[in-house]
Amino acid sequence: MSFESKDKAEGYWRENLRLVLKLLAIWAAVSFGCGILLVDVLNEIHFMGFKLGFWFAQQGAMYVFVALIFVYVAKANALDKKYNVHED
Repeated sequence: MSFESKDKAEGYWRENLRLVLKLLAIWAAVSFGCGILLVDVLNEIHFMGFKLGFWFAQQGAMYVFVALIFVYVAKANALDKKYNVHED
């Protein structure tokens, strides 16, 4: 990966790190928040025959994690194009 200048390289990594931190915060909120902290509240709601809190703790957090991977790929590719370091 070759950047045009040091400023562009720093900007790229700053934006990339900000993106990763946002996605990790979402994942933490879903896995820890919905699966542990809010489990009693969410268990009042049923989803596909299961209590929603249980579902988030067992499977929902994994689905969100996989979705966040796809979001990261799309956003990282857009960031690569923005800074002209994309692969053809």
